[in-house]
Amino acid sequence: MTSTHASFWLAGREATGDDSFDVTSPWDGRLVASVSVPTDTQVEEAVAAAHAVVEEFAATPAHVRAAALDHVSKRLAERTEEIAQLISAENGKPIKWARGEVGRAVSVFRFAAEEARRFNGGEAQRLDTDGGGVGRLALTRRFPKGVVLGIAPFNFPLNLCAHKVAPAIAVGAPIVLKPAPATPLSGLILGELLAETELPAGSWSILPVANDKMPALVKDDRLPVISFTGSDKVGYAIMDSVPRKHCTLELGGNGAAVVLADWASEEDLDWAATRIATFSNYQGGQSCISVQRVIADAAVYDRLLPKIVAAVEAQVTGDPSDSATDVGPLVSEDAARRVESWVDEAVAAGAKLLTGGKRDGASYAPTVLTELPDDTTLACEEVFGPVLTVRKVDGEAEAFAAVNSSKYGLQAGVFTHDVHTAFRAHRALEVGGVIIGDVPSYRADQMPYGGAKASGVGREGVRYAMDDYTYERVLVLTGLAL
Repeated sequence: MTSTHASFWLAGREATGDDSFDVTSPWDGRLVASVSVPTDTQVEEAVAAAHAVVEEFAATPAHVRAAALDHVSKRLAERTEEIAQLISAENGKPIKWARGEVGRAVSVFRFAAEEARRFNGGEAQRLDTDGGGVGRLALTRRFPKGVVLGIAPFNFPLNLCAHKVAPAIAVGAPIVLKPAPATPLSGLILGELLAETELPAGSWSILPVANDKMPALVKDDRLPVISFTGSDKVGYAIMDSVPRKHCTLELGGNGAAVVLADWASEEDLDWAATRIATFSNYQGGQSCISVQRVIADAAVYDRLLPKIVAAVEAQVTGDPSDSATDVGPLVSEDAARRVESWVDEAVAAGAKLLTGGKRDGASYAPTVLTELPDDTTLACEEVFGPVLTVRKVDGEAEAFAAVNSSKYGLQAGVFTHDVHTAFRAHRALEVGGVIIGDVPSYRADQMPYGGAKASGVGREGVRYAMDDYTYERVLVLTGLAL
């Protein structure tokens, strides 16, 4: 798959379309691969095959599905370095982060294999708690809602494809996966590995189609479940276009790291500054839970700010294939130009630039700003770039209000040692996850992951996505001697 040509995977087999597009490196523009594009006829064949195999796949024994998931996990681990280099080449992600992404995908498929073996065992409920239920027993099991249309983004091109594919296979739901046009190769690797398994034909397809082909797929009645990760604008447009379909939307964020007054020792502040600098810039800031906002109590602000600036300036930028590199390019020069325009707008409006603020092609220097006006684009939207703003507040209540002032609510980090404060944060913050003692960027792939407000609906995390792809069906047994 790292050669100059890559086919797509259709209904369980390698296929070649009539057209192709080039995948180039955001770092140096070199050709990474030419990818075949499925024709309209081939897309129809994939959807029809997925629809036709719904009943068969749902009835496939758990051990078969689990074995396939175990196989993919094992093969990803065996090919870690090769796949990491592929991710880095197509995405521009520093190789050390790409290796970490492969490791996470290994875990996702392993978790899914484990869950496939124990999922849907059934829950029994006695009904003779009322007179009319004497001799009756209810058994509740979960069954797939139907074919899943998985739409994955570019920023984690392997692991976020894994979060669509692995839970679907685990519950026996066919999946048609559309990887991001900028980064299709990691998704196609999954197709290569799935083709080595004994899963029924049609139970999965990897279709690297252009974005303008998506409306027809989204509206196709044979694809009743949509799992989308991407921008809030596109996600809610999808939901609005198919109000009767089941949609899971993992959308944007404006991640806040709160540093409270009790996080006050030099060791505490050094730790916070290092974590903030690292996770405002990892993946080039192209993570919906990267640190975009630091909200620091006045008691620690003056000591914390220079530590953050120094830690940001210590980030190593450059060639993503170099293991020493912390920050590589953004996914494209257009993405870097957008970040540049938002920072320039903020500075023109009165924000103070402390470091960074420079673009070189698709790369944007790690940047820190203070005194950001509330009405700037950078204050209101998800920057999706290596840009960090720092704000001073007085006390916990003002800090929590500042977190909640965003239209987004994905995750928040709170640096505090006080367990009472931790529980107050959990109650007060309008987000899907609160991380205590660290940045908002922590995600364990088995935990529920998703947001509130404009950050989406539904939850990922293997078991939680399995619930999302299925529905409860009750069986009532009558005439039993209980």
